Amino acid sequence: MIPANQPQHGSGIIFFSFVIAIMLTAMPLPDWATNWRPAWVPIVLIYWCMAVPDRVGVSVAWMLGLILDVMQSNILGQNALGLVLIAFITLQSYQRMRVFPLAQQAVLVCFYLLLYELIMLWIMISIGTNTQDWTYWMPAITSMLIWPWLFIVLRDLRRKFLIS
Repeated sequence: MIPANQPQHGSGIIFFSFVIAIMLTAMPLPDWATNWRPAWVPIVLIYWCMAVPDRVGVSVAWMLGLILDVMQSNILGQNALGLVLIAFITLQSYQRMRVFPLAQQAVLVCFYLLLYELIMLWIMISIGTNTQDWTYWMPAITSMLIWPWLFIVLRDLRRKFLIS
């Protein structure tokens, strides 16, 4: 825990990484590639919950989820619920997750994102708007493949700007 009188370095970097993740989520893609887009916001959230759990947690996940809900015209709270669950699970297991090799972390990230997608699907089925096919699950796979590179980039930024 960081004492109240000590300045916290890197809050802007954390904020900027979430802004980039939101921009990558909003970036238009061709129709065939839309379902293959990595889940940028959830994987950046997983990284920061794992790296600095005392600074990024459930409240940040809730705010990011509300932003995604408004941006994607979803039911207010749909993404927020999924991201809060991901943040909670990551905060409960971050000490174990930190010591896993990157490949094992990527598999765990895939599992978390499958859980996130399952919650989104459950909500869509509940309101009667489910028109998904098998490619609905692809963001978890593409995010798993991107995780090692994202982890390395964000870790290097965290070290360079002394974020703790």
